[in-house]
Amino acid sequence: MNTIALVGNPNSGKTTLFNALTGSNQHVGNWPGVTVEKKEGNLKFNEIIYNIVDLPGTYSLGAFSEDEIVARDFILKGNPDIVINVIDATNIERNLYLTTQLLEMGAKVIVALNMIDEAEAKNIKFDIEALSNKLGAPVVPTVASKRIGIEELIKTSVELIDKDIDFKANISYGKDIDREINKLKGFLSDRELEYPPQWLAIKLLEGDQYVYDLVTKDEYLSSSDDFKDVINSLKDDIESYELEIIDKRYEFASDITDKTVVVPSQTKETTTDKIDKILTHKWLGLPIFALIMLAVFHLTFTIGEDLLGGLMVNLVEFIGSVIEDFLVGINSPAWLISFVTEGVINGVGAVLEFVPLIVVLYMLMGFLEDSGYMARAAYVMDNIMRALGLQGKTFISMIIGFGCNVPGVMATRTLENKKDRMIATLINPFMSCGARLPIYLVFIGAFFPDNGGLVLFLIYLLGIVVALLMGKLFSKTLFKGEASYFIMELPPYRLPTLRNVLRNMWDNVSGFLKRAGTTIFVVITVLWILAVLPLGAEPYGKDSLLGQIGLFIAPIFKPAGFGTWQAAVGLFSGIAAKEAVVATLGMVYAGIGEGTELIKVIQDAFTPLSAVAFMVMTLLYTPCAAVIGTVKKETNSYKWAVFMALYTFAIGWIGATLVFQIGRLLGFS
Repeated sequence: MNTIALVGNPNSGKTTLFNALTGSNQHVGNWPGVTVEKKEGNLKFNEIIYNIVDLPGTYSLGAFSEDEIVARDFILKGNPDIVINVIDATNIERNLYLTTQLLEMGAKVIVALNMIDEAEAKNIKFDIEALSNKLGAPVVPTVASKRIGIEELIKTSVELIDKDIDFKANISYGKDIDREINKLKGFLSDRELEYPPQWLAIKLLEGDQYVYDLVTKDEYLSSSDDFKDVINSLKDDIESYELEIIDKRYEFASDITDKTVVVPSQTKETTTDKIDKILTHKWLGLPIFALIMLAVFHLTFTIGEDLLGGLMVNLVEFIGSVIEDFLVGINSPAWLISFVTEGVINGVGAVLEFVPLIVVLYMLMGFLEDSGYMARAAYVMDNIMRALGLQGKTFISMIIGFGCNVPGVMATRTLENKKDRMIATLINPFMSCGARLPIYLVFIGAFFPDNGGLVLFLIYLLGIVVALLMGKLFSKTLFKGEASYFIMELPPYRLPTLRNVLRNMWDNVSGFLKRAGTTIFVVITVLWILAVLPLGAEPYGKDSLLGQIGLFIAPIFKPAGFGTWQAAVGLFSGIAAKEAVVATLGMVYAGIGEGTELIKVIQDAFTPLSAVAFMVMTLLYTPCAAVIGTVKKETNSYKWAVFMALYTFAIGWIGATLVFQIGRLLGFS
């Protein structure tokens, strides 16, 4: 099967193009040996299937992060038949820096000049034919969000696969550097080093340690005195060579655009500039971000609970009654009826009732992301992050953690130094993932229905505050060192594309539903067996095996105000998957009320104060097993995974206990 790779800068529309090419024929995994996300999909054209690989977004192909290494290794060693370089047409000169690196590799490159409509709206004019000739690679104008130019891009890619064309960047790096490149190529050309000699020579002159280690592993080269002499003669000049090569790449890009692109002089502020004056204002930016998030949570409750919530409740009740009547009608054994109705329906059903709110929340977050605002959120947080010894890019991984802590932890790989990566990894579980949402919704519905949006906002805010405080503590104790800084490109504001928003929402919701149908089902099955054994004990009672486990754990939580065995086993199940907390409560309270009446049961089992303490515990305590496993992979250490599991539990317990005990002192019930 022919393979087409997509590579481009962040915010170039690469993911949108990937979606346009592959539709629903996608799957996501990890690259072998690393935790960087791997997106692949299939494209069918003229009855032939093509494999589309979406490489991580990157500004260059160095070795500063796993993203860059994965992208460059796939291009050089994965042997893609075509590399589609997605370029932002509104910022072509900067984007062409990556293009020059691709051409240096000798990759078969096609340039997708994306967002051409936005460029035209800014009166930017292109001579496409001249641009293609100058680059030595085909250039196809596209608007991926509107599927404009997609057919032409596919056709050009397919035609180019079978053509034998020598792609290379016709760049001169200056007489001295060109001479050194040719000298190094003389040694490298006959060696089997997996990478092209020209590219290896350039990387050696740039001081790339990864390439240096690779080359010196070669037995012939490591024993060649002539090669050693050449390498040693370069050492004093590496820094100047690196800067000169970078300058020549930009000079090459500038020379091409000067002759093929007409950019009008900027005489007035753009709409994006005007909006950013307010949304990224030094003093107003942070309060505006807080108000926007408060509005998101308020709308989540207004739309999800008031308008759609009742529909899902009625649906779960209807399905439950139909299944129960069917099982009774066919004379099913009592244990099966109990398992299905009290275990599955009361457990999994209690989780599914909150799907409408999750749909609304991810829809709203998708609109913010697709509009370009979430990049501003990271920008306005930069001052706070730097004051805490972190960098603004850390907040990007924290924002991703709002969806799920697993990709949130994985996103820390884009941070350049180990200190930032470790701190970002250890504090990400305090970001309230979507799996915790059903827990909050149950308790908010029971005690704070009139202020649901505000309470939910405060919970998320508490998670951010705790994460930042722990980040500061870690930066002063476990991971001392200088704070690093980052440069972030703020994309222009765009009208969100409904297709992208819906896809983003479905990716999150489908993951939630899959967990409900797999992990939560397994957890509920195990807990149900424990709840009805030993025979003779009251099912779901304190004398059951589950009740005995709960009674053993419960004293730990008594200072926090919820020292019941039901609450204890609910939190215990949450270590497998946070959604299982609600499912477990729905099951263990089955003897008091139906799963769809869980909110009423919670009102009897908790007080408003203990409910707040329970939500704080849920927010802060040990993340699910999937996150712990991801931390182990990211850090390559069981020590840090265990440390994170234990310290977050301690923080959760301390936080919940403080809330309950201080609340009692203040007279709250």
